[in-house]
Amino acid sequence: MKDGFVKVGSAVPSIRVSDCFYNTDRIIELVKRAAGEGAKVLVFPELAITGYSCSDLFFRETLLRAAEYSLARIAAECSDTDILVFVGLPVRLSGKIYNCAAAFSGGHILGIVPKTYLPNYGEFYEARQFTRAPEGVIDITFAGQRCPFGTDIIFEHGALPELKIAAEICEDVWSQIPPSVYHCMAGADLIVNLSASSESVSKPEYRRELIKMHAAKNLCAYIYASSGAGESTTDSVCSGHSFVYEGKTCLAENPPFGDKELILTEIDVAKLAFERSRINTFVSEKREDYRYIKFGSELAETDITRSYKKRPFLPENESDNTERSAFILEIQARALAKRIEHTHAKKAVLGISGGLDSTLALLVAVRSMEILGRHASDVLTVTLPCFGTGKRTRGNAELLCEALGTDFRVVDIAASVKQHLADIGHDENTFDVTYENAQARERTQVLMDIANAVGGIVVGTGDLSEVALGWSTYNGDHMSMYGVNCSVPKTLIRLMVGCYADTCRNEKLSAVLRDILDTPISPELVPSRPGEMSQKTEAIIGDYDLHDFFLYYFIRFGFTSEKLFRIACITFKDDFDEEYIKKTLATFVRRFFTQQFKRSCAPDGIKVGSVALSSRADWRMPSDASFAVWMDDIK
Repeated sequence: MKDGFVKVGSAVPSIRVSDCFYNTDRIIELVKRAAGEGAKVLVFPELAITGYSCSDLFFRETLLRAAEYSLARIAAECSDTDILVFVGLPVRLSGKIYNCAAAFSGGHILGIVPKTYLPNYGEFYEARQFTRAPEGVIDITFAGQRCPFGTDIIFEHGALPELKIAAEICEDVWSQIPPSVYHCMAGADLIVNLSASSESVSKPEYRRELIKMHAAKNLCAYIYASSGAGESTTDSVCSGHSFVYEGKTCLAENPPFGDKELILTEIDVAKLAFERSRINTFVSEKREDYRYIKFGSELAETDITRSYKKRPFLPENESDNTERSAFILEIQARALAKRIEHTHAKKAVLGISGGLDSTLALLVAVRSMEILGRHASDVLTVTLPCFGTGKRTRGNAELLCEALGTDFRVVDIAASVKQHLADIGHDENTFDVTYENAQARERTQVLMDIANAVGGIVVGTGDLSEVALGWSTYNGDHMSMYGVNCSVPKTLIRLMVGCYADTCRNEKLSAVLRDILDTPISPELVPSRPGEMSQKTEAIIGDYDLHDFFLYYFIRFGFTSEKLFRIACITFKDDFDEEYIKKTLATFVRRFFTQQFKRSCAPDGIKVGSVALSSRADWRMPSDASFAVWMDDIK
């Protein structure tokens, strides 16, 4: 439970219809197995103790008494565990029978939640045997214990207050306004659903989408456990389809007719709490009409088995790469087209280096002109070679512009930079930050002046990863008249350029794009020997896969340094050792904080995803904020 991780799961035992004692043995077995694997919350299907398909047997005293006895036995035999278990059974109260979820932990029955919506259509006829949940919460005696009975109950962990759990049963979530909507508004961030959903064509997909969207809009985790083998097949069949969602992400699943009696994963309640605090339109607060029941008193270490994507900015499915890349490029191009049209710019001017960032910016600029009904020659590309410019990158820059049909110029800035270094008394053989930044600022000055001369605007090429790290020269490549890449991270730029290379019909263009992708990332500000590249960005600041990973989870979900390090070590265990990961994380934190001053005065630029660093719209932070506590966590 450290860092907000809680191991949870669903259990779908193979049962016998109306054989409570057999079913109880299976339930106890799975509870102990889950507890042994560190689970803190476990959910069984609807009416798991009796079986869902008992029909009119639910009226029989023998079955009801056996179900009550079985619950008492399960709670007693699992009293040596601290797991919170939800199990389904019929409960008779004041002459009425209710379809219920009983919650117990440490031998104590903590609450019983009745079903609100009783389906009475198709193969379902629950209204024949059961009564709809009454309003309010009352105290009853059941299975030899005093406990609350009602729908408005939330179970809150004593040592991890972010973990608040509420239950609903099957049809409840299919209703127009599920009870869990109100539960989440009352503070619940984990919803459990005990279900007996019968199977039919296309229903699994519908079921997944229903829970996915429900969990996403309620900013909660959702455990769904549905009946499986053993239920009657007189009119329909149950498949045991069960899963765990955290927002729109499926963390674990037993597919229809799968063979997993138990699925376990970890939800991140700290992440959910961050989301709810970030989105100020989300309502979640304690309510007087709810009963809040405490369970658990200790925090335990949770082994993490869930996985994290190495490149979280990329689509979940690789099959979506091309479509996603094209859509993002279109967002960028439409935004730039609007700025060109608004400013009546005659040219879109950009510096082209033969690297990834300027390549994507150029593809965007050419598409913008196409949108405006103008020719690619209205994009003025300028390559500005200096001391460190390599033959390969300069050649690729020329080939790229030729293939796209842009207006192309070469402006060698070596002489002007030498003059500038001489003017300020700097030895041109001293390859320090002054030496490097003098080149970057000269390039920007030339581009700005050319833009003035041709009536154009300078298009910025810097990407989100560079913006986060401040990997740019202040008032040099940091500045432009519109930034098209400012919310596109390096890992995504690689993908987009690669997809463009794979799908364009121009073989010459495709070939140069692939060579640009194969070229190491470098600012090329220091002279190199022929055939070598003395500056490689990732050798200086660390791998961009790591930086983008840190950036995503730091900004999007507010992860601590300790948590970032923990999940990075799991995700990249086959790529980097822990010392390298820690060193790169320290670089990320230090640079992210110290370089805020560059973000505070960055030019306009388009947002394409959920993570962006515009000081106007997305990220506000004092430029002199201290990073000491974040670095202490790393140490």
